[in-house]
Amino acid sequence: MALFGIKRSRFFQILQEYKKDPEGFSLDYKRTTSNNRIEEPLHENVIMELQQEKGMIINPMIPLKTYNYSYVRQLLVDKHGQKVSLPTIIAVAKKHEFFLPKRERKTHEREVLTHYVGELLQHDSSYHLFAPYAQEKWYLITTLDDYSRMILYACLIKQETSWFHILAFQQVCLTCGIPFSYYVDNHSIFRFVQGRDSMWRKHHLLTDDVDTQWRQVLRDLRVQVTYALSPQAKGKIERPYRWLQDRLVRTCAREGITGIDEAQQVLGQEVKRYNEHQLHSTTGEIPIIRYEKALREKQSLLRDFALPYPFQSVKDVFCFRLKRVVNSYRTISLNNLILRVHSTPLHEAVELRITPDDLASVYEIRIWYKDTLTDVYHVKSTDMKGVHF
Repeated sequence: MALFGIKRSRFFQILQEYKKDPEGFSLDYKRTTSNNRIEEPLHENVIMELQQEKGMIINPMIPLKTYNYSYVRQLLVDKHGQKVSLPTIIAVAKKHEFFLPKRERKTHEREVLTHYVGELLQHDSSYHLFAPYAQEKWYLITTLDDYSRMILYACLIKQETSWFHILAFQQVCLTCGIPFSYYVDNHSIFRFVQGRDSMWRKHHLLTDDVDTQWRQVLRDLRVQVTYALSPQAKGKIERPYRWLQDRLVRTCAREGITGIDEAQQVLGQEVKRYNEHQLHSTTGEIPIIRYEKALREKQSLLRDFALPYPFQSVKDVFCFRLKRVVNSYRTISLNNLILRVHSTPLHEAVELRITPDDLASVYEIRIWYKDTLTDVYHVKSTDMKGVHF
């Protein structure tokens, strides 16, 4: 041990090796060079996937400008059952000229400013060509929990309306609970913003003097709303948007998807991957693990959903709202639609809470006088044309 400069444990390891093969025993260290080349079938699959990436990038119909090597690595696992490191894929890409230098972006500090799940939900929509071969753009509505970075809602729609944003809020409340606050931009669906006066026009209503339909729903459930003053302030939800948008476009292009229903299935898979498998770069945790851990430790501002008094159905909360005055014939009118109102004094105001049912092509109209539900009507969608919410 003193001669070799080793300790007892190492000495007995050498002694054991000597007893196994005294004649072939040697202390000479033989360096072996490792073969860094990947196997040929794997190498061919990497090249094939990179060629498809290049084909989408150079295709003017597909809105992709960069390679996504992480996406290629995931494809190799899902399609071919082959695992390969990201540096290896990048090395192959550079060698075979499947590489584009990244654009320089301004550095920014990423941090979590909230301390509880449900303290702040980021909500936004994006208009993009998510399925290149569909030849039409769709809207993507998403809701993201700021603390856990978990995507609570994601849906593709063809036309953006207040009703779809109300449905998104309903889904979050019924599945997760009522949050403390929402963070949105200044879109007219979320906020009434009045322009400046001019010498030709004098405005009588100022910004926030009128609540939008979406804002009235949140007010009923005592949910606060904060508005972003610039696109840069929405960075926390813009980054997941870019991640979802990139993967959704690539998958829809590779699989030739043209329908919004098929694209929604792909979106669901990518949201599941993001929530349950993707390690978030800011929090250092998988979103669903961080979310569930916060719930277990009572680190949450989510409230269990309960109907506020005196409402009897979710249709009384997640709905459009209109006010009308009962005339001398005990009726009210919606354009050319005449509805009779019972148990209400004449010339008193009533509130109509209206829920559309697109599948049945009808609207359910629930008429409230103060704390009393007086009437419920079902009318055709065609009879509601021209009614402005």
